[in-house]
Amino acid sequence: MGRGQDLHELLAGAESLVIVCHDNPDPDSLASAMALHEIASDAGVEEVTVLYAGDISHQQNRAFVNLLELDLEQFSMESLTTGDVIAFVDHSVAGQNNRVPAEVDVDVVVDHHPADNVVADFIDRREGYGATATIFVEYLDELDIDVDTRLATALMFALRRETLEFLRGVSGPDFAAAERLQEGVDMDLLRKLAHPSISEATIDAISDAIDNRIIRGSVLISHAGRTTERDALPQAADYLSDMEGVDTTVIFGLIDDMVEISARSTDSRIHIGDALKAAFGDVGSAGGHRQMAGGQIPLGLFADYADDGGLVDIVETIVTQRLVDELHLSDRNDDTE
Repeated sequence: MGRGQDLHELLAGAESLVIVCHDNPDPDSLASAMALHEIASDAGVEEVTVLYAGDISHQQNRAFVNLLELDLEQFSMESLTTGDVIAFVDHSVAGQNNRVPAEVDVDVVVDHHPADNVVADFIDRREGYGATATIFVEYLDELDIDVDTRLATALMFALRRETLEFLRGVSGPDFAAAERLQEGVDMDLLRKLAHPSISEATIDAISDAIDNRIIRGSVLISHAGRTTERDALPQAADYLSDMEGVDTTVIFGLIDDMVEISARSTDSRIHIGDALKAAFGDVGSAGGHRQMAGGQIPLGLFADYADDGGLVDIVETIVTQRLVDELHLSDRNDDTE
């Protein structure tokens, strides 16, 4: 009996399921929630609620929710406690990248990210996979559940987005999952999901990250200053990763009362998830994969700093120095422009 059947049997005894996406959910988390909803319905679960906290601000994420007409609810403890079963998709630990209190018992965890101290009745974490969506494609195939065009397109887009068009962190099972989905994908809808309009604020944040860059060897570090565009950070990281001579990119920005960090690396000597965890784990939460990672650092007492420009300068100095120390970088800026 496979893991899909194990999950199906666990759900078969429940009347209600609450699926919790990670904060500011991306297509991998959202598509995984859709697939889990389908499995739960097949198992006879009558009520399924999908919760998220934070914002859905990235233009592709907004398009994903709108074009696929997803039924989502903002996180609340009242909604969380309505479920017989609580499931995490694309994240693993209560209180880390979600608003679920640490003392809450989680029943199901399906994820592809590194994590410590994961506790649940059902745990399926596959760090070698490029996307959580791939795991759910395997479940659906094992359970012989019909995948309609809407779900196939959602899962395919999640796979493409999470693996940067099958160029980053991709595995054999990811390619196999894409092959299974291919016939059912609505290509017109997939194109619309891939190419939504970009807001002026996002362009401004990416522009700031380009302007503020420093380069030490093959490592680029930059920031977007104070911004509301959280999802501009990974977009800037992806864009600047293509700069000639750059193997590792770390972009950060001040968003509300947090420093948000997004990082990419193709340097085989660097595990960027471990590097961020070592650099910032004592002051916030950080980590991820060898090629892709992120983090959050509470501003704490600095959050009420009157001079926003001064605050950005302080954060830039501290974050940059921690990265320089952890990655053993030179103090010289190698950007000749």
